Amino acid sequence: MSASEIIKDIKARKFKPVYLLHGEEPYYIDKIVQYMENHVLNDMERGFNQTVLYGKDTDMATVMNAAKRYPMMSDYQLVVVKEAQDLKWAKETEGSSKEAGFVLSYFEKPLPTTILVLAYKYGTFDKRKKIYKAIDKSGLVFQSDPVRDYKLAGWIEDLVKEKGYKIAPQASALMGEYLGTDLSKIENEVDKLILNIAKETVIDTDLVQKNIGISKEYNVFELQKALAMRDVLKCNQIVNYFADNPKANPMVMVMANLNSYFSKILKYHYLKNKGDAAKELGVNPFFVKDYEAAARSYSIGHVFNIISLLREYDLKSKGVDSTGNVTDGELLKELMFRILH
Repeated sequence: MSASEIIKDIKARKFKPVYLLHGEEPYYIDKIVQYMENHVLNDMERGFNQTVLYGKDTDMATVMNAAKRYPMMSDYQLVVVKEAQDLKWAKETEGSSKEAGFVLSYFEKPLPTTILVLAYKYGTFDKRKKIYKAIDKSGLVFQSDPVRDYKLAGWIEDLVKEKGYKIAPQASALMGEYLGTDLSKIENEVDKLILNIAKETVIDTDLVQKNIGISKEYNVFELQKALAMRDVLKCNQIVNYFADNPKANPMVMVMANLNSYFSKILKYHYLKNKGDAAKELGVNPFFVKDYEAAARSYSIGHVFNIISLLREYDLKSKGVDSTGNVTDGELLKELMFRILH
């Protein structure tokens, strides 16, 4: 089941006695947990029947004692274990000890009046464990996987649509490239973006650049385009702007972006089927044409040299092999000259 399907079932009061929510992407786990905390019980029931525990501060015995209680003046009680990955699972849930048997027997036959939620974030639960198999049989297991880079734009479009708005493909691609794969951060930026616009407004790149703090002409994506076309004047204008506004364009972010960009150009050179470029490079299809142009501008050998330069200047920006008190802006200007000439 997807996160939206789980929330739909909860809304319809179709509950499972145990939920194991695990995976590397915390966004969906937090969404499900938050919805449960706010909607399973009403305000009056919540005071007596909602228990929130934290993995670092509890143990399985405490969790089991909470789960085995009966609800007061309610059909259900809700027990949520947040940061469940910090629980000491192995000792108390596996093996032949009395404690392990006690825990396993509960998950094999959980109390129907308890809704036990285990929020196991930043990793996947070991599917070989007996406890996993027991929960999978008696309750519900949901795995929250990260969204791939090349699927981010589509994910953003779906999120905006879910909120009742529309976004242009170029704008969603720009947001995905600029904000990265932190889904919570993306949602926060979308919420800020739609705060002051009408429902019928289509979110375009101008709105994204204005509201998310990306300079329309002088940002790292415009620098990529200028590099792809070997537009020396434009590259210098952007780098000069970066040098004058270091807080908005930190060296570490620019270098990481350029390293990723030229690594993808190199990968593009070696692709056997250029039609799969978006998936293979992990980018939105809208940006593939930029990589095509860049591959024409820079040979394989040239790209290898540029990646070597990026590593050299990354070290210099961190004070390694740097001569004198050179600013990040000066290093960027020097780097750009060596890339383009």
